[in-house]
Amino acid sequence: MFNQQSESIQLTRDVNVVTVPDGLTTTLQEGETVSIMQSLGNSITLTTMHGGMVRLAGIDADAIGKQPVTTEGLIDQQDAKSLEANIWKVMEGIYDPEIPVNITELGLIYEVNVTPVENENNAELHDVDIKMTLTAPGCGMGPILQTDVESAIKRLDGVASVKVEVVFDPPWSREMMSEAAQLQLGMY
Repeated sequence: MFNQQSESIQLTRDVNVVTVPDGLTTTLQEGETVSIMQSLGNSITLTTMHGGMVRLAGIDADAIGKQPVTTEGLIDQQDAKSLEANIWKVMEGIYDPEIPVNITELGLIYEVNVTPVENENNAELHDVDIKMTLTAPGCGMGPILQTDVESAIKRLDGVASVKVEVVFDPPWSREMMSEAAQLQLGMY
């Protein structure tokens, strides 16, 4: 659900953020006033006192007096099928900073491949290859979303490597969104 708040919050520490929509990294200073525009999944979209929009990583939520985001409900097995289910679960926590829908419901994930790899420790490890797209080819947040997916998956047990490729064939269209996402955005 879209979380619109007008509450002003002062940052309790310096924090790195990503500007929306251009995707540049910058730092907001301790004491700066921000407002929460959207708080979904693993990130929080803020507006600054100058009217700019920035995205704060969920792990830095303490800077605005909130609890850091944690992922719950993952399968505690490392076989390929369980790992793929966990991959989809963590991607459900990644949101476009301007749209209150996660990237899986938006239809941005085209393919997930999990391949077992040989290793010396006899641990069950896998290479993960993902093909994803963006709602628009020139989206400045594209590299940020790509990095979010890669980082979230790298943190999962059983992952040896992650490759996230952004593709534009087929081009994204609203028909790729889930019915629930279309209803939520008033497009159905």
